[in-house]
Amino acid sequence: MNAIIISALWGVLMMYTGFMTSAKRTVSLVAIIGVVLVFVANWLEYLGLSFVNMDMMGMLQFNTFGLVFNGIILFSTLIYFLLSSTEIEKSSHTPSDLYALMFFVLSGISVIAGFQSLLMLFIGIEIISIPLYVLAGSDKSNLKSNEAALKYFLMGAFSTGLMLMGIALLYGSSGSFSLEGVAAGVGVLTPMRASGMVLLLASMSFKVSAAPFHFWTPDVYEGSPTVYTSFMATVVKSAAFFAFLKLFESAFGEVHGEWQMLVAVIAALTLIIGNITAVFQQSVKRMLSYSSIAQAGFMMLGVFALNTYAKQGMILYFAAYSLATIALFAVLAKLKDHSIEALNGFAKQHPVVAFSVLISLLSLAGIPLTAGFFAKYYMLLAVLKYAELLWLALVAILSAAISVYYYFRLIQAIYFREPAAESELDFSGFFKVVMVFNAILILVLGIHPDWLIKLIY
Repeated sequence: MNAIIISALWGVLMMYTGFMTSAKRTVSLVAIIGVVLVFVANWLEYLGLSFVNMDMMGMLQFNTFGLVFNGIILFSTLIYFLLSSTEIEKSSHTPSDLYALMFFVLSGISVIAGFQSLLMLFIGIEIISIPLYVLAGSDKSNLKSNEAALKYFLMGAFSTGLMLMGIALLYGSSGSFSLEGVAAGVGVLTPMRASGMVLLLASMSFKVSAAPFHFWTPDVYEGSPTVYTSFMATVVKSAAFFAFLKLFESAFGEVHGEWQMLVAVIAALTLIIGNITAVFQQSVKRMLSYSSIAQAGFMMLGVFALNTYAKQGMILYFAAYSLATIALFAVLAKLKDHSIEALNGFAKQHPVVAFSVLISLLSLAGIPLTAGFFAKYYMLLAVLKYAELLWLALVAILSAAISVYYYFRLIQAIYFREPAAESELDFSGFFKVVMVFNAILILVLGIHPDWLIKLIY
């Protein structure tokens, strides 16, 4: 509850900050202070200190798993602000408005972290989605940005319609919006309950860009300003997956076997389509868009399994994926050319930043000693609990092997090719420090994943 209140109030404050000062650097500093305060408030609630004690009538309830998830999201947002504040300032004459939108998104994510009712799920998803439509189209002079915002809005509205229809059917069959009430009513899957569950599955698959509901993702991610694509592909996607996991564990856990095969097919399709399509991309931004679909396939394994390893793996995945992708997009946002050739010889010109990019790519590929390795390892352990579905684990392993190819294409360009021309990029000392700190975090989580996992118990 602490994070919901402070992030919402700070979003309002950010809107007024633009009136009080015209210095963009000051606006960014206020935003960074804000996300630190929200993180501290969330941590205090984890320790048992809540600023507001009220009876939420069972609609919101924050447990350690939800608070740790929210802490990871807030910390990832802090890293994002530290690395990308300069690009946010350049993207608009009034960056305070854009920061305000992102704080409202964080408020919605905090609602998702504690929802116990289908109504709160819907409200949280909408609080997250509506500001994102604005961020996607924030570059008004760019037709691709306008196209991305329109596609995102139309697909988001369509998936929200599916969600509302699913919620209505579940309410009609169980007489309750609470997750416990829905769970009590789905012991036997009647046609109405099954239809509601399938509609929610389709809607949440849209939100997390899982195949075959992924088709909007590459165009929206490529058309949106790169600095906001980073936020959408990491923080927002992690929140949608947390909602997906919690919804199906709490509301449909009793009939796990009824829908497990359907989720297995979706996960396999997402892994195959995301990885194979990424291989053929020549644009780094579009490659990372398909890579995010492939990573969604691995996270779908957690929704499929719904066991202890799945929850541990999801927490690790939220941290590993967010930190690595935010770092990559922070560098990409500074490049005018997003082709793979634009990275030729990058390590010779910017060795410190190139090292951080290397660690991020290795983590996304799941190479040992990085956080991404243990994230994938826990997901595979979760799937292997179901011996009859061993084929899904094999698909995941083969897909991970394919991903190594296109991630190493970038590494090859960065380290083993000559630069075509002298780089015009000038990374600040602060940017380099944050990039190195981010890389160290990825390595630390790759060596001691237990430091993060033990927080949820």
